[in-house]
Amino acid sequence: MVNGINHITFSVSDLEVSMRFYIDLLGLKLVMVWDKGAYLLAGNQWIALNVETRSTQCDHSTYSHIAFNVSPTDFQETKDRLVDAGVISFKKNTSEGSSFYFLDPDGHKLELHFNTLEDRMKWFKENHI
Repeated sequence: MVNGINHITFSVSDLEVSMRFYIDLLGLKLVMVWDKGAYLLAGNQWIALNVETRSTQCDHSTYSHIAFNVSPTDFQETKDRLVDAGVISFKKNTSEGSSFYFLDPDGHKLELHFNTLEDRMKWFKENHI
């Protein structure tokens, strides 16, 4: 039986560009790097970057994405840093709480979010959705 997420891997076209994005803009911690990839940590979550020679551009027609947790006090500063860096937003937030939906350099859909599952369920119940 699955008991959690082990790691998340993103295929990337340019390792240096992706490392700068995930480390400098999102604040992930570099753990290891080699010629075709890198391991990063987002809190305790293991993130792998894997260089691909074929196109890594993602399908933008779906809502599938990865949401990164940030503290409420860091949300606006992190969002502003991303916007100032020119990242592309792919969706306006329509759910409870603050969220910012954006693309990484290879078009992977990401989100900044700080509410919990309990917060989300309470919102759904209160709004009869």
